[in-house]
Amino acid sequence: MALTKETKDDYEIRGEFKTIQKRTKISIMEDGAEISYKYHRTTFMCDADVSGESAELQALAGALWTDAVKEAYEASKS
Repeated sequence: MALTKETKDDYEIRGEFKTIQKRTKISIMEDGAEISYKYHRTTFMCDADVSGESAELQALAGALWTDAVKEAYEASKS
């Protein structure tokens, strides 16, 4: 009986300001079969620092968070 832990991320883009929601699924596997899992969700607004995140999330943020989106978000806060 070998127990392992697997982590997988998926992403959802929401709203006018291209908010990125990262959902992480953490699975506990026994001999290749999933016996338990849980989800953890993290949300990133367009003014977030994503430099510590995965290359995939950084690329997504770079493509979505244009200067126009960032300016519109800043303007909405006032």
